Amino acid sequence: MKKILRRFRFSKHEVIDLLKAWIVISLAFAIVLTPNKFSMDLLYNILLAAITVGVGFLLHELAHKKLAQKYGCLAEFIAFDSMLLFALLTSFLGIVFAAPGAVFISGNVNIERNGRISAAGPITNLILAFIFLIMQFFTVSGTFLEQIASYGFIVNSWLALFNMIPFWNFDGKKVFYWNKTVYLTIVVIAVVFLFFINSIIQIIHLL
Repeated sequence: MKKILRRFRFSKHEVIDLLKAWIVISLAFAIVLTPNKFSMDLLYNILLAAITVGVGFLLHELAHKKLAQKYGCLAEFIAFDSMLLFALLTSFLGIVFAAPGAVFISGNVNIERNGRISAAGPITNLILAFIFLIMQFFTVSGTFLEQIASYGFIVNSWLALFNMIPFWNFDGKKVFYWNKTVYLTIVVIAVVFLFFINSIIQIIHLL
């Protein structure tokens, strides 16, 4: 782990922001997953969300950062405190608007490089979704590992699709401007994962 982290250059403030966003996003999704917010199930779901949503968020941002640094740019994750608070508040309504922060980049970035850096995050979520999908075939139904695999697949597919929204500061806007074929490929895979493969898995579980 230390060897991997040495490949990244982090500021102290950035580490704090990453941890803060990871914790709040995990808590927000756990609240949505827990009908009784004051039961012990909340702690269980915080762990579940931290492993699935939290890891998906963290690796998504690190993918942006790593590729930007590979291009010789300065890249730092900055948390959006107001959006973290908004995500936490809306989670009590049963939804989570996940925009916890972004990797801000400065340096020699043209449309192509910006598009590639932006695509790295959603692609990472799709890779994670595929890994969680494979895990489902090697876990026992009803166990914690099976829940991790199932929820990890759904939530990472959703994170990939959500981040491909083509406006504001979302990754999708920059990927769309750079390469519409890459944009459509990512969106189609995310849609297939989220709406078709997931439906097939649910049907299999009912049989």
